[in-house]
Order: sequence, then C-alpha cells, then structure tokens
Amino acid sequence: MEPMKIELVKPSELPEAAKRLSAEGTHPLTAMFGRDERRDENVKGLSIYCVFENTGTHEMEALKAVFKEGVPYRFPTLTYVLPAAAWYEREIQDMFGIVPEGHPDPRPLVLHESFPEGFHPLLKDVAKNTEARGERRYDIHVAHGEGLFEVPVGPIHAGIIEPGHFRFSQAGEAMLQLDAKLFYTHRGLEKIMEGKTPFEALPIVERICGACSIANTWSFCQAVEQIAKTKIPRRAEIIRTLLSELERVTNHVGDLGNIPGGVGFNPAISLGGRTKEMLMRLQEAVAGNRFLRGIIVPGGVSMDITPELRAKIREVLAAAKKNIEDLSEMFADQSNFRNRVRTTGIVRKSTAADLAMVGVGARASGFLHDSRRDFSYGVYPELPFEPALEKDGDVAARIKIRIKEFHVSLRMIEKLLTLLDEEQEMTLSVELPSVKGEGFGISESARGSNFHYVALDGEGRIDRIFVRSASYANWPALPIAVQGDIIPDFPLINKSFELCYACIDR
Repeated sequence: MEPMKIELVKPSELPEAAKRLSAEGTHPLTAMFGRDERRDENVKGLSIYCVFENTGTHEMEALKAVFKEGVPYRFPTLTYVLPAAAWYEREIQDMFGIVPEGHPDPRPLVLHESFPEGFHPLLKDVAKNTEARGERRYDIHVAHGEGLFEVPVGPIHAGIIEPGHFRFSQAGEAMLQLDAKLFYTHRGLEKIMEGKTPFEALPIVERICGACSIANTWSFCQAVEQIAKTKIPRRAEIIRTLLSELERVTNHVGDLGNIPGGVGFNPAISLGGRTKEMLMRLQEAVAGNRFLRGIIVPGGVSMDITPELRAKIREVLAAAKKNIEDLSEMFADQSNFRNRVRTTGIVRKSTAADLAMVGVGARASGFLHDSRRDFSYGVYPELPFEPALEKDGDVAARIKIRIKEFHVSLRMIEKLLTLLDEEQEMTLSVELPSVKGEGFGISESARGSNFHYVALDGEGRIDRIFVRSASYANWPALPIAVQGDIIPDFPLINKSFELCYACIDR
C-alpha cells in the first residue's frame, strides 16, 4: 500500500477541506484522531488527523490540522458535513481536550461520570499510572410525550458479555429511540503502548479483541513495515492472507450460530456452536492457541503452515462447509425464523454511506466497502472475487452476506493452500530497521476493516498509535436500525451486527 497523503490545513478550514476531500461524501471517512506533538520541534502543538479512503485511486488521504499552544483548542464540528465524524470528535474532546464547536451531541463518549472535568489522558503530560476519579455530568437522551416510557437495559447483562447501557424510549412495544452508552471498560491500550517498541506492543495489539486478533495484528504490522519501507517475503504474505480468511470463516460461523439465539432457535444455535468449536480447535492446531496469536510479526510471520496442517485445514473446512449448508437449509425451512429476520433492523444504503459503515453491516445495505478489494495487500490481488452484496439492509440480509462470504472464503483458502504447496521460497520474515516516521495499515476483519495508525519516534518507539475497529464504525448504526421495531427484536438486531465492546474499549 502507498503511504498516506497528508494535507496541512488550518483548524478553521477543517469542515470545508473535509467536504472537498470526501468528494461530497463519496470517499468514506476512515478515521479521525488526535495526537500530542507539542514536544516535536517541527510541530509544537496538538494535531487532528482526518483520514479518507479515495475510492478512485485506492489510496488513503488525510487532513492534518495543528493547534499551537496558546490558542484555543477548538475547531468547527465536521458532523453536519460528515455524520460519521460524530463519535470521533467526541472522543478527541475526551482524550485531548480539543472541542468540536457546534457538535450536536457534545456529551463525553469515553470518559463517563466518574472522571474529573479537565482530564485528557492521551496528552503527553498525563502519566500512564495516573488515577483519575471525580464527577462529571452525563445525561441520557430519551423521548418525551404522552404514553411514552423508558426501558433501561444494562450496563450489567444476564449473558456473559461486556457492559453497555441501552435506554429505550417506547410507545407500546415499538422502539422510538435508543441511546447507547458504552466504553465502560476502556483499557487505555493506546496510552499503554506509548514508548514501547513494535515487538513490545505486539502482544497488546493481538489482545485488543479475541475475534479480530489477525486483523488487528496485520494492520499494525503493515503500518510498522510501511514506516520501515520494508517489503515482507511472499510466503509470509500468503500465510497472512490464509490466516485472515481462516479467522473470517470462524467468526462468520460463530455469528450464524449466535443470531438465532435472539429468537431461541436452538437447533441452529447448537449446529453453529458445534461448527465454530471445530474451527477454534483447528486454529489451535495451526497456531498453538485458539485465537491465532503469535504468528504475524513485524517483518513477516513466525512459523510456517506445514503440509500436515494444510491437509488438516482442508479436512476441517470440508466438514464445516457441510454443516453451514445444513444451517442454511434450517433458516430457509423455518417460516417463523424468516418472518422474524425479514424487514427487521433495517439500515438504508444512504445511512450506511453517511456513517461510513464497513464490512457486513455496510454490504448488507448495498454500500460496497471491502478493504480486500479496495487496497492491494497480502495476496488478495491474486484472488479475484466480488464482495457479497445485499440491498435490503435487514437482519436477513446480514445473514445472507455471512453465508455467501463463508463460501467465498473457502474458495480463497483452497487457492491459498495451493499457493503454499507450490511456493518454493521458504523465507518467513525479514528484520526491520529502527526508524522514525508514521504509517497506516488496514485489513478486513469478519466485521469489516480495521485501521491502525502508528507513529514511531527517533528511537523506533511508539509515540502514537490509533486503532479504529470495524465495530467503532458500525456501533452508531444500531440506534438507527432499531427504530420502529419491537423491543423483543433488539437482541436479534444487535446480534446481526455482531458489534464488539472490547474493540472500542481500547
């Protein structure tokens, strides 16, 4: 991938420049984040980056605005120009104290009531071990009117999931409005990784999310390798691509077993769960752990996929394919299930585009976004494929996308195994030089694209890392998807997006 093109603008020019660089919303807003560069003699200020995907050139383009010390840390909000900027701006305000003036929802995003006012943890003068306890105001948004009532759900749930608070405004059973309050277990991983070498940070990157270990690690390593201007061995690229597709297959199967849980469709839950366990055990055979950790490293991969493992992958995936075919028949045969998933949890294409959604959530609404197609990384250019696309934007469409992508991934994996069989070069990794610079990486997880920005200082240590998961891009769509549906459909809609709490609590 080509390095990111960065254009310097004044803070006051951000909305107009963003409108231009986004090509009136045609080029999605990939990420927006802050960086403390007050100690850098060439900058001496706080910075905001706005990163866009140029769908014509297949390159990343960014705006950078610098706020010099002694001037107000304020800029005009981009949210009215780019609705996808809403969460990013609130997080920048929390973490750096840079205020998006005129933002339609200026509440804290990450830092809840228990944090003191004026605490901005990603500033360099805030120590990693700082204990911050205090109080701040946080208002839940609800609808008001005769006959309306509120239904609070969470933050502690009956299931074994992370905390999130959902406040529904109801008229009878119909959901009029949902306000989701998340980030209860934010771990400060971006702060923790400051000052570490890429290899020291690697185990943390792998654990941002269990379901996206490969996607996060691959994006991170791409960024580091881009800074080092280093090309990794072809065999490593094949193995990385294979692992990515294996992770995708495992997660799609898990999701296909989880979604029926929203309606108590137990035979489908059991078949999906059993098939996912087969694939998790396969991942353990490949990597020595169930989450494929420890293989992708800066400069390549740490181990090969042996002929014996390649044979096992083929054997297990053949059995998984039969199970998913049976699961698809279950879905098709059960009219009650079909009635529950059709026209439920609709996200329109225009909404998906406005929010810059990614992955299954975007493609189920007819918004084509797939970093495997949009960027040349791994050996995906040698694996011609068309991303699965649906247009209805409902739960049924998100199920269809996963089933289609499961079969596409199986064909990719077979091609990748053949490439490994034929590849003569056995080099797995190269050593990276320790250099200063900034770079980005992007890879397509099962949920959508994961974007990493990395800046290394003069000693080759992390000065700033920013992680934007697929879940971060798609969470804002959930409150829109539930509007007009009945409250018993919420678990079904929520599971169909398969949004992750850990991915945003980084």
